[in-house]
Amino acid sequence: MTRYVNIMPISSKRPIRFQTTGPLVVALLYDGLCTFEFGIVAEVFGLYRPEMGPGWYRFASCAIEKGPLRAHGGFALQPDRGPELLAKADIIVVPGWKGADVPVPERLCKQLRAAHVRGARLVSICSGAFVLGATRLLDGGIATTHWRYAAALQARFPNVRIDASSLYRSHNRVFTSAGSAAGIDLLIDIVRQDFGPRAANSVARRLVVSAHRTGGQAQFLERPVPVQPGREIAPLLDRMRNNLKRTWTTGAMARECKMSLRTFLRRFHEATGRSPGDWLVEERIEAAKVLLCEQPLSIETISAAVGFGSAHALRHHFRSKAGLTPTEYRSRFIPVSVLAK
Repeated sequence: MTRYVNIMPISSKRPIRFQTTGPLVVALLYDGLCTFEFGIVAEVFGLYRPEMGPGWYRFASCAIEKGPLRAHGGFALQPDRGPELLAKADIIVVPGWKGADVPVPERLCKQLRAAHVRGARLVSICSGAFVLGATRLLDGGIATTHWRYAAALQARFPNVRIDASSLYRSHNRVFTSAGSAAGIDLLIDIVRQDFGPRAANSVARRLVVSAHRTGGQAQFLERPVPVQPGREIAPLLDRMRNNLKRTWTTGAMARECKMSLRTFLRRFHEATGRSPGDWLVEERIEAAKVLLCEQPLSIETISAAVGFGSAHALRHHFRSKAGLTPTEYRSRFIPVSVLAK
């Protein structure tokens, strides 16, 4: 039996009526649509979230080719609009693509470039990076995709540096993510950029996922790590997150895991895709972001609370990782309710 999916209960012949007034997110529909990738876009941006207020995202689907269109799993698709909607979108998401060897229509590339010129953000999930690569908007920048497609993407677009280890990357308002689930990480980060950590945390809780997943694709490669009871990294990561104020040396970490320093460093990188120092700095920065937006605390107090020790150290690492000073970040993302305190 054919199953029909209409993402929004509106006729394609009537004006779109949104309950919210925020950025318009448009997800592309194509024949052979990657169902999971589209589903997470609709889940993050398309659900009614009254707790977010009237300024939350608007969402619609957009067919890039004539139908009938079907999604993976046998679903027939009924788009909200045709490609003309791309001219109005604030964020355009490419939820996967038909295949690494399937050409991208030049008409679509022109529409995406035009949207980017007027200020829209372009986002891809998994193999959707091939579509954004075809626009040439990634040239000279860094992009990522699923590690299985990384070599093909690099060969297709030699002017783009492919980072096969990251969960997501951005270049000039063009965002790419790794495997399907990494798309969730990217979309939550976009929510964080637009509405702050509190909103991102709320969406993550509803999805029952981490609001910020550190590490990279290295931890998901087809190379299993032997399990040794009492000698694993994950429990240590939890202890470090719960006690960021502590001075964590690599020697102390290795002892807690009952490993030699050399073995510990190798296992830590296998588990997280980075060094202990880099991982710890990122965790402290994420904790600082929450405090900056949810607590009217001084920079010195926040620095001590997350383990940097000095305001200077916090500012240095924060600018390096977030591209903003703590004060700039607070002024951009702090909720009105906190400012009123």
